Amino acid sequence: MITATYTYRLEDLEQVARQLITQFKTKTVLFNGAMGSGKTTMIKALVNALGSNDDVSSPTFSIVNEYQLPNDRLFHFDFYRIESIDEAYDFGIEDYLDSDAWLFMEWPDRIEELLPDTYHTIDIAINDDKTRTLKLTISTNTLTELYAENSP
Repeated sequence: MITATYTYRLEDLEQVARQLITQFKTKTVLFNGAMGSGKTTMIKALVNALGSNDDVSSPTFSIVNEYQLPNDRLFHFDFYRIESIDEAYDFGIEDYLDSDAWLFMEWPDRIEELLPDTYHTIDIAINDDKTRTLKLTISTNTLTELYAENSP
């Protein structure tokens, strides 16, 4: 169930990030897309739009980066290198999932059985004209909220 669809150019990224934040109903957001589609770039724009001045980078090798927000914090995960649920447990994934912090997760399918009941999904694809299309889905285990499609 798609809540919103955005087609944008990289120069529109900050505006799209601000629009997305107004639609978030939970602090857990899953990011899907091919390698190089712009997941980390979108996360950087979202972290900035949430008020952080931290330098955002991909946590491919560290698995998780922490960013400070005004009166909050955000954990950015990249599960690309995770090969088993045990590896997620080894770095303490349950502590992050039990926190009240923002959780942005790239490659969430690697830990699918550990995902919380409520989360949003952002799917990003690169188009032939070098624009990107982003689809935002708001889901829970028992409910998917459907909103009107939006385009910036």
